[in-house]
Amino acid sequence: MKIKHIFEIAKALLLARSKQTLVAAIGVAFSVAFFVSLLGFMEGLNTLLDGLVLNRTPHIRLYNDIRPSDYQPVELDSTYKNFHHLIHSIKPANARKEIYNVETIFKRLEKDSRVFGVAPKLSAQVFYNLGNIQLNGVVNGIEVKQESKLFQFEDYIVGGNALDLDYRSNSIILGQGVADKMLAKKGDMIQVTTAKGEQFSLKVVGFFQSGMAELDKIQSYVSLTTCQKLLGESSTYMSDIQIKLYDIDKAPELAKEYATLFKIDAEDIQTANAQFETGSSARTIISFAVGIVLLIVAGFGIYNILNMMIYEKMDTIAILKATGFSGSDVKKIFIAISLSIGLSGAIIGALLGLVFSIIIDHIPFDSAALPSIETYPVDYGIQYYTIAVIFAIVTTYFAGWFPSRKASVVDPVEIIRGK
Repeated sequence: MKIKHIFEIAKALLLARSKQTLVAAIGVAFSVAFFVSLLGFMEGLNTLLDGLVLNRTPHIRLYNDIRPSDYQPVELDSTYKNFHHLIHSIKPANARKEIYNVETIFKRLEKDSRVFGVAPKLSAQVFYNLGNIQLNGVVNGIEVKQESKLFQFEDYIVGGNALDLDYRSNSIILGQGVADKMLAKKGDMIQVTTAKGEQFSLKVVGFFQSGMAELDKIQSYVSLTTCQKLLGESSTYMSDIQIKLYDIDKAPELAKEYATLFKIDAEDIQTANAQFETGSSARTIISFAVGIVLLIVAGFGIYNILNMMIYEKMDTIAILKATGFSGSDVKKIFIAISLSIGLSGAIIGALLGLVFSIIIDHIPFDSAALPSIETYPVDYGIQYYTIAVIFAIVTTYFAGWFPSRKASVVDPVEIIRGK
């Protein structure tokens, strides 16, 4: 049987039930459209939410952790070597938080082809002085250019310029939450008290808004030099080294390698932010599940339509088989009908999904916590369209295959005798 004749007959049967065919194609189209737009919106939202933390988090952090001594004095005394030691209330070792050989570590990391960039960081516990009230806070000392390159620091600055930290001595970028409590404005002088009880005057040059309100009520930023002054340390003092990798998945492996190589504590981003990856995975799975259910429902619609068509066209099938069409030819006709509905619905649905995504992308998103985001986020990844179209075609193929088996075994003699 020639393919040409199969498609001609399939076309004739489709046109004979044009309304039902149109309904089936619309069902597939809307299923694909909702699948694409839902996945695009959800992935865009995942990227936005995870970016609030992950963009500001190093892939690997090198630091000296505060922990109890591995060995107590009694354990070092050979006299008590074979005794059981019951030690209570063990206190942390009197170790410094400063990282030694900072320059050597930086040079080694900058030569590592797996490392995208390295940025130093300091943190100082302070109190923001608000009249007779003191607000607890943390001032982070950073290198602005490296922080902006690796962690998009400038994207979170509102009402100021991040580079002013480098150009103006004793300047500070306040967290928006802190600024709101202090009623601080750009150009104001504020007082902070360090953990050692020393007071410093700092000039406000901008505001930082991460989108996480609790952090913005505490954190502020200064230059490395200013933070070293707050801590009363020398210009070589460094407590944190932030590392950004080309491949984030290598972070756990490299963290262990660097910890051994530099004899220092290392924390990878997967360990520090495991809950965010879990949340993203759960939202993605839910989105895929909903989209796939929509496509399966559309497949059942095609299945029902083809079943009804077979019952109504029993005499036509009998005549086809009586005139020389084989069972496989009849099966191909109905599969062609099903795939025609599925393919046309999938293509229209993909285009419709793109339109829905564009509409969502232009809906205003007004949030005080995220002033830089003006509209709802949407991911236009081609993979969502590819998955939707392929799954729609596969679903409609099986929706046509089962009824086509029934049509292929129709006995023309019994149908004609019954007529």
